[in-house]
Amino acid sequence: MTSINLLIQVQTSKLLLIPAPLDFGCEETALITDVLPLAALQAAAQTTHWICENAKSCRAFIKRVGEVQALALPLQQHTLTELPREVHKKGDHGGVFDAKPMLQAALKAAQGTNIALVSEAGMPAVADPGSSIVRAAHALGISVQPFAGPSSILMALAASGLGGQNFAFVGYLPIDAAARTQRIRELEALARKGQTQLFIEVPHRNAALWQALLATLKGDTLLSIASGITLPAAQLQTATAADWKHRAAPALGLPCVLGIGA
Repeated sequence: MTSINLLIQVQTSKLLLIPAPLDFGCEETALITDVLPLAALQAAAQTTHWICENAKSCRAFIKRVGEVQALALPLQQHTLTELPREVHKKGDHGGVFDAKPMLQAALKAAQGTNIALVSEAGMPAVADPGSSIVRAAHALGISVQPFAGPSSILMALAASGLGGQNFAFVGYLPIDAAARTQRIRELEALARKGQTQLFIEVPHRNAALWQALLATLKGDTLLSIASGITLPAAQLQTATAADWKHRAAPALGLPCVLGIGA
């Protein structure tokens, strides 16, 4: 392909940021039309080239879209490109992964049509891989078009009652017990100065993190937990650390968004 042809494709293609329902990895009990707006569903239905976190989840998502919007091509004819595993484990910000070759290959295959970026759940590139693809699009002169959809981070914050004017999302806390305790103290200090602190954990480490939070936080510090957002069994609760010690432990078997505030 000549550089002129590639330039034409760059000028006509867009990178679409398509949100996915938050029930991937859980039970698919929420209707996709209840959690994704029509514009996002229509854009997804017309897209046939995807850059994704996980191909299996992406195919499941496209299938669900096809149940409510006619797909431009049968699912078997869609092109799916997975982000490399090191991006999942180490993140893709700060030059860890040069996404331009991957995006250029997708442009060549798409031949001027749009390319979609999708994660397993929620908004791509927000608490999920994908920012390197978005940076590559800007570097290559490709328009980036985000679509509205569920974001577990923002929905958890909104439902927590913690301060939403000044907040930070800090990702995962350390696994090492001593380092985790130190980090909790640092975050609590920031929270007590007025900046809500949000973080996440994988299900098999939720119990250890929860116990560390109760053991470390001051009694009057607010602690929130959110999981299963948009599902019938959604859990959205906030109480002081002292109150949590006298309550039944929350369900910790699903991915959780936790927050501390004053």
